Amino acid sequence: MAYTFKILDQDYIEHIVPLVKKLNTDNISEDLLRTRITEMFSQNYECVGVLDQDKLIGVCGLWFCTRHYSGRSVEPDHVFIEEAYRGNGLGHQFFSWIYAYVKQKGYESIELNTYVSNLRHINSIIIRGLRFWVIIF
Repeated sequence: MAYTFKILDQDYIEHIVPLVKKLNTDNISEDLLRTRITEMFSQNYECVGVLDQDKLIGVCGLWFCTRHYSGRSVEPDHVFIEEAYRGNGLGHQFFSWIYAYVKQKGYESIELNTYVSNLRHINSIIIRGLRFWVIIF
């Protein structure tokens, strides 16, 4: 199946919010998420979407900055793919698109934060051969 990966502008917020709400196991209201995500769009933030035809089935926020230890850096955040689409390599395709996109923009490094309980995500990072630090507070 062919998926489309693209940068989503703020016009997609009504489609982004329900996916991010699922990621947060419904702990944050849609109104508060909408307010926060709207504000995020005014910062060094972009949102990548994965679409199955016209249906948004996945999102990943990207935070852009410069770090003294790694140069121009991007941090993927709130990565979510609808459950029905998991387990078929879509996550790898998604991150391959993201890696190519940020490299084309001239970024030198990617820093990934993930929930420690998200073992499936951590394992996919290890399989890809990426090194990462996990800091638990």
